[in-house]
Amino acid sequence: MSSKGEEETVSEETLSNLLREERRFEPPAEIAAHANVKADAYEEAERDPLAFWEKAAERLSWDTKWDKVLDWDDAPFAKWYVGGKLNAAYNCVDRHVENGHGDKVAYHWIGEPENDTRDITYAELKDLVCQAANALVDLGVKTGDRVAIYMPMIPETVIAMLACARIGAPHTVVFGGFSAQALIDRIHDCDARVVITADGGYRRGAKAGLKVAVDEALERCPDVRNVLVVRRTGQDVEWTEGRDVWWHDAVEGASKEHTPEAFDSEHPLYVMYTSGTTGKPKGILHTTGGYLVGTSWTHWAVFDLKPETDIFWTAADIGWVTGHSYIVYGPL
Repeated sequence: MSSKGEEETVSEETLSNLLREERRFEPPAEIAAHANVKADAYEEAERDPLAFWEKAAERLSWDTKWDKVLDWDDAPFAKWYVGGKLNAAYNCVDRHVENGHGDKVAYHWIGEPENDTRDITYAELKDLVCQAANALVDLGVKTGDRVAIYMPMIPETVIAMLACARIGAPHTVVFGGFSAQALIDRIHDCDARVVITADGGYRRGAKAGLKVAVDEALERCPDVRNVLVVRRTGQDVEWTEGRDVWWHDAVEGASKEHTPEAFDSEHPLYVMYTSGTTGKPKGILHTTGGYLVGTSWTHWAVFDLKPETDIFWTAADIGWVTGHSYIVYGPL
């Protein structure tokens, strides 16, 4: 029999071994040969980082090219692609349609119940985003206004985000599993005046309310003037006339024509909040140009996706930064 001291020693040795990994696993030769990015990218980036990121930015469509790749004069506050102008929604949707890919599927969506599915092409997504953008404008949303999005994992969540980006209204997506208090904290902090939500969502096959949490939150958020509500589950909801608007009334009847405006590279795209587990939630502001370049390049390079053959899926919730980056902005 081993003593307690010997058991502790073995345990420490085992733990130490688990923390150190020196094996190297080479990718299959065929995958490596056709990879989007090869080893020379490391050398290129190390040799001239700014030239590397300037080349990466050329993957996007810019209305106005930048004057300077990086302004680091006020460190640690970086400004990327200074002087450049672009539109995030145009880059995610319109340019693909204009390049002849409108009939390609942008999203294969599978929801609950199991047979609830939708395939949305880039052309269809463009129309939906334009309609939602026009609906937001009709509700008085202007460039710079903040919009809170408190939604389940449905296509309208992506459409709402891109519609906000299209008109230059920074969005803050609040995870649909958060409480009314979490919504209050975020609405107050970023001074959101419009909330986009749904009557509810599905969790393990059961209906869960979302509009009810918004109603509770807005008792302490008097500055919110409109709530745009997607009918998802069909459950009964309280209704405040003059404030609450059904998505299908406002969006589905709106025009599919909308001309996106080009915004400065440093224009705010969205605010993402920490969970608040150990203190008050802290908002992290993501600006447009640098973020889009980063997510576009990493999604293409790290995941090594080939649009002709690959379908990508992530387990992240859209309410977190991984969902923003690799469900919405990076893949599109």
